[in-house]
Parts: sequence; C-alpha cells; structure tokens
Amino acid sequence: MKKLQAISDIIQERRSVFPQFYTQEKIDRELIEELLFHGNFAPTHRLTQPWRFKVIADEKRATFGDLLARLYKQNTPKDMFQERKQEKKALKPRQSSHIIAICMQRDTKERVPRWEEIAATAMAVQNIMLLASAYKIGSYWSSPKDKDAPACSSFLKLKTGESCLGFLYLGYHKMPPIEASRTPIADKIQWL
Repeated sequence: MKKLQAISDIIQERRSVFPQFYTQEKIDRELIEELLFHGNFAPTHRLTQPWRFKVIADEKRATFGDLLARLYKQNTPKDMFQERKQEKKALKPRQSSHIIAICMQRDTKERVPRWEEIAATAMAVQNIMLLASAYKIGSYWSSPKDKDAPACSSFLKLKTGESCLGFLYLGYHKMPPIEASRTPIADKIQWL
C-alpha cells in the first residue's frame, strides 16, 4: 500500500515547471540516464519502441537557445514580433540544466499507425516527468512550430524516419507548490 500511495502522490503532484524557476544546480549525468532508462519502459504496440532522446547539455544549451531566438525572429511576422519573446527563447535553454529532444523513430515497416508511435513516445516522456518530479526536478515540454522543424531537425542531426516532437526542459527548481487545476473526472466519463 505504501508503494501505491507514493505513486498516487507523484502522479497528483507532478506539475510543469518552467525554466525561469530553475536554479543553476546541474543534474548529474547518471540521474539524466536514470530518467531516460525509465522512459524506456513505456507501453509500445508491437514493441516498436519509437522513442529517441537527444540530450542537450553544457555549451550546446546556449547554441540551442540562439537557434530558437533566430528562428523566432525569422518566422514571426514583423507586426507580431516582440524582442522580449526573442530574448526568452534564447534564455530558456540557458536556464535549464539539460534539455531532452523528444524524438520519434517511425517503424520502417509501419506495422502500427503513426499516432500510436507518437502516443508511445509521449508515454515514455510521462515516465520521465513522473520520476523527475519524484526527484524534485522540474520539467516542461515545449514543442517547436512546424516552420522551425527543419532547422531543429538539422541541429539534432535526425536520421531518416526520425521526427522531433518537442523539447523537455529539466532543472532543479524553487517553484512553490501549486494546486492541480482539473475538472472532476466524473464529467469526463460515460458508462455504457
């Protein structure tokens, strides 16, 4: 029962924690590897195991931030461009201990629908986020805009059949606890 309660608590307490709340404390590589190890146990139809992770660390964080800022300026209409937003794009990776590029490798035989492989990859990320939460590590999933995808793919050196679904920002944090904002589950269930 203790295990069940611990799992229930972690699920209910997990929150997205944005990089502005991260401290400068680095997450040990071994802990990043442990998070990814547990991501590998996500459900996967036909065992395609489509998740792929590329860890952006150290000085590559700044390079990645500069890329995001450049893409924002390049792909934002002039009347919508905000210099402050561009600065935030550059800053987010620098505030993070690590960024994990969430990638999906499509099954070459296409034995399962593409959406199932996206779902399996998302479940791997959920495993990572839950364990990160248990370790008091903040996490935040951000997805690139479609216009940014080619440049992000190039930066990540994606292989044939791989696609980037987003970026998981990680860092120890000082964000105060926040109550969950969920409508009642009963409103979302229909018994047949």
